[in-house]
Amino acid sequence: MSDVRFNFMHFMPYVHLPPDHKDYKSLWVNFPNKYYDPEKAHALYERYLSELVLADRLGFDAVVVNEHHNTSYSMMPAPSLIAATLIPQIRNARICVWGTPPNLEYPNRLAEEYAMLDVLSKGRLEVAFPLGTGMEYWANPVNPVTARERHRESIDIILKAWTVEGPTSYYGDFYTYRFLNSWPRPYQQPHPPCYIVGTGSPETIELAAELGFGYSAVFVTRQRALELNNKLRQRSADFGHQVRPDQLPLGVLTYVAESQEQAEREFVEHLQFFFEDGLRTTPQFLAPPGYVSIEQLKARAAVGDKLHGSFDFKTLTDSLFIAVGTAEKVANQIGEWGRQMGTTHFNIQGHLGNMPHWKAVKNLSLIAEGVFPRLRAKPAAAQRVAAE
Repeated sequence: MSDVRFNFMHFMPYVHLPPDHKDYKSLWVNFPNKYYDPEKAHALYERYLSELVLADRLGFDAVVVNEHHNTSYSMMPAPSLIAATLIPQIRNARICVWGTPPNLEYPNRLAEEYAMLDVLSKGRLEVAFPLGTGMEYWANPVNPVTARERHRESIDIILKAWTVEGPTSYYGDFYTYRFLNSWPRPYQQPHPPCYIVGTGSPETIELAAELGFGYSAVFVTRQRALELNNKLRQRSADFGHQVRPDQLPLGVLTYVAESQEQAEREFVEHLQFFFEDGLRTTPQFLAPPGYVSIEQLKARAAVGDKLHGSFDFKTLTDSLFIAVGTAEKVANQIGEWGRQMGTTHFNIQGHLGNMPHWKAVKNLSLIAEGVFPRLRAKPAAAQRVAAE
């Protein structure tokens, strides 16, 4: 596959949960923060940062951080701080903040913040503009009914701040800037690569297509992801944009070991923790009133139990992008999925749940040693034959 790209994405979970944590219906929004131990969290931050730095040294093309609030699922309520910490330690990889929901921020401040990171990294920043999970709206004083309108207006402000010489102005329904005059401006011109991250809402696809942004669907089935990519290509063409393979990051939960049996033995318990505990929440928190349309609410209800708080290894691996096994098997799976999805851009989730440090290091190393060379050297046709 030509120009194939591999990211390493980290969720930075807080894993020191109390023995009775399963008694709580949700580890988001209202899970008591008395269970957060700053000393243990400090050790986790140091460890997780070292894993991201290792990914750079192993040859990953980018590292990815993201944002969540009021949850043990992620210790990154401010991912730009993690990105700033990584910039002087990571020499080659791009720094991806995927990302802060702009409608939960002051958009000009976020434009300035990202421009700072882009300048500090000498043009290695990439950003994504998620709407934010439903759970974020219980942690922020933003009405979910107006979330999409605020989201679009925020992105318009950020793009204007980046691309129009100031001072200029912006008068919107939610934000007013008499003097929009961002200092600094981005290192990359006209601005860093941008993506929309979502779970398949038609409005999200439409926004990415109109703006010419990349798009990544998360927590959807393989079939649904294919439909979304095809829809994005169709609608992008209607707006005069052509979607490149590198604009479609494909998230793959990945674990490599010496044999299939060993890979499953080492990985499945952490995958189970991720789905049963890390993602455990309630329908109320997942979809606050007005956050999604009635049609989307019904669609999400159909898969909610599968993705937020339940676990069946075979069901998940049959429907989601989960590659577990030897380097050869994983490379063949990822290569075939890339061919089907029309992408050369893979967002590898190589640390998951309560995985210990040694497993993360082993996994990243085996991916770099065994998966990268196979996919970077082998033509797509050979990948398809091997997968079949």
